[in-house]
Amino acid sequence: MPRSNQLPRRGWLVLPLSKRTPKRSLPPPFLIPTYLQPLPPPSNPNHSNDTRDPNGHLNNSNTRNDSNTQNDSKNQKDKQEDPPPPKSPFTASILEGSTIALLSLLSLALGGYAYNKFYKSLVLSRIESSFIRGAFSSNELVSLGRLTHSSDPKIASEALLREYWIPRPEQQFIDDIVSGKIRGRYFLLVGERGTGKRSLLLDAMRKVGGEGIAMLEAHSDPEVLRLRLGKALDFDYHEDYVGGLFSIRGPRDSSALLDIERALNKMEQVALRLREKRKKPLLLVINNVHLVNEDKEGFGLLEILQQRAEIWSSSDLVTTVFTSDENWTVERLTPRSTGLETVRIADLGREGVVGALGRYRERFFAEKVEERVAEEVYRSVGGRLGFLNQVVKAKDMLEMCRRINRREKVWFLGQCWVFGDGFGEEVVANQEFCAAAMILAREFVRRENPDKPGELPKIPLHEARQIIGRADYTQGLDHINVIHIDPHGMVRPDSVPMMNAFREIVTEEGFEEHLKATLLRMDELESLGRTRELTSREPPTYGAGEIPAQTYCARI
Repeated sequence: MPRSNQLPRRGWLVLPLSKRTPKRSLPPPFLIPTYLQPLPPPSNPNHSNDTRDPNGHLNNSNTRNDSNTQNDSKNQKDKQEDPPPPKSPFTASILEGSTIALLSLLSLALGGYAYNKFYKSLVLSRIESSFIRGAFSSNELVSLGRLTHSSDPKIASEALLREYWIPRPEQQFIDDIVSGKIRGRYFLLVGERGTGKRSLLLDAMRKVGGEGIAMLEAHSDPEVLRLRLGKALDFDYHEDYVGGLFSIRGPRDSSALLDIERALNKMEQVALRLREKRKKPLLLVINNVHLVNEDKEGFGLLEILQQRAEIWSSSDLVTTVFTSDENWTVERLTPRSTGLETVRIADLGREGVVGALGRYRERFFAEKVEERVAEEVYRSVGGRLGFLNQVVKAKDMLEMCRRINRREKVWFLGQCWVFGDGFGEEVVANQEFCAAAMILAREFVRRENPDKPGELPKIPLHEARQIIGRADYTQGLDHINVIHIDPHGMVRPDSVPMMNAFREIVTEEGFEEHLKATLLRMDELESLGRTRELTSREPPTYGAGEIPAQTYCARI
């Protein structure tokens, strides 16, 4: 039957809905990651170039060799252009996290190192700024407050005259030390209490405006000295380092001596930076160094300070100046010193005191002082600057002199009076010290020259120890300001009022018998401690609660 050439009629075919849920359609290919996209089907090299004619038969008109050559070149080109297989997501996350962590650590380390450098530079800059002209520390401002509180030159000059009214022969030498003209050495200023060691330094500092100077007061506690040194240098003792990464260590993480060593190291770095700029050394003043305890820690502190002073003075970095009232600091520093120069600050002479008293009273009190009164003042208090400042500002100068002499006598009797023969074994050590002081006072009175009032007698140190029979009591008497041992090994009374007290006590009637009874009682107790004796004596005549009558006592 012949096939019809008519096409079938097109129309809609309606099918019933399925009860199964349709499958979820896949997202577009550009939203699917590369490693999740399906690979293309492999191409067939044998049929890549086959064609069909209109009747549907294969056309093999092209040669198979050419077809195979083209297919091989195309496959090689596809292999070369195909991207490498992607890495796993775990490896990619590991690489990404490691890179971020490494960059973070590197940036943190660089930031910590830069901060550490900035912090150290800031510390040195603060210490350097404490040495500029006019940058007085609080200690210096308190000392010079009467001279720097007012900008009026007239008020400042009047305060200057009231404070420094006596010309001192040592002032020019101290000025040369403070200004840097004298260098290559370090100095120990030794003198009795009230001779004006500190005033000499303050006057010299005022003249240079405090440029290149750091000053502090010594103390028996190294912790207090550590704080005062940091205050003078504007150093807080905090420590920062790269390993801490911005964590600043507190100042209490080390001992006082280690902190003092750190502060001196920083000062040394600043001195090296300023040496070419200033052309002269810095100055470090430690006042009253005798207040340091005479123990292991105190000796270690003195050793640190002296080592620095030796090195700095030899290289013209820093000139160190110590002041002291006692001789034990001279004995401690001298054996280890090569560049130490000891300077004694003595009392003023008669001519200077008499002339200065007249000028001061005439200027500020409109009073003309008679020469007789000025001579009496000098015989009463001598040339001690501490006493003269009290006398010259008093309304009645002679009455103030009597008060000062009585105060010194009361002090000496309270510290060194002997008990005669009425004491027991429990006070033997104290009475030995007091008897040594009285024997030495008696020897001073014997050697006094009455033709030279105001001039103190002196005894060599070895002879004074021989007189009292003990080598250690002289240092104790120097410590309580009864005597003074100068750098040349000469022992003197501490002041003219103290010598006046010696004279009054020793010349009293009955003093020799009382001192002899004390010495005999000490010998008796010492012999009882060494031997055993059987003695008999009459029972005491006084009953319980009654106090025996005293045969002698010094008058005040």
